[in-house]
Amino acid sequence: MTESLNLAAIGLLVLVILLCMFWPITSFASEREKTRLDYLMERMDQLLADMRNLNFEHLAGRYLEEEFLNLSSRLEREAEALLVEIIDLQRQKN
Repeated sequence: MTESLNLAAIGLLVLVILLCMFWPITSFASEREKTRLDYLMERMDQLLADMRNLNFEHLAGRYLEEEFLNLSSRLEREAEALLVEIIDLQRQKN
């Protein structure tokens, strides 16, 4: 009787482990695909984080003024282009 109880417990444990291993795979299948707007919004969030980090690093003295200005202007241009595309896509959506 103890042996059959142990086998049942082991079987249940294996079932739980397999369920935990494969559950994320099935849940990802039900997610919607990212749209271009989703991608642009994520990229904008990343750019804003990069700008904050760059500013912090500059204030900490890790970048020369010229380097900081070059990197900052490049990030700002990219953010501006993203913002224009985001606005266009939102207008088309509405």
